[in-house]
Amino acid sequence: MRLHLSGRLICASPAEAARVRAHLPEHIRLTRAEPGCVTFDVYPTEDPLVWALDETFIDQAAFEAHQARAKASDWARETAGITRDFRTWQA
Repeated sequence: MRLHLSGRLICASPAEAARVRAHLPEHIRLTRAEPGCVTFDVYPTEDPLVWALDETFIDQAAFEAHQARAKASDWARETAGITRDFRTWQA
């Protein structure tokens, strides 16, 4: 059963948004290259401090592997403290 995640990355300041812009391309590249990643889309919204995201992984195990890799990444270090408003479901 595929695992889906959608939500928003919400920056509190232009400085946080600059960190997202600087590190997001590599985070997207690495995530899309992961085994089990079906889709990984992160895109700006009309609000320059907010990004929307949609992710799909083939199963819970692939999603957990993604989470483990991401938690140990430059992305995690550089975006620590930025609000994440996500929901997950399986279908």
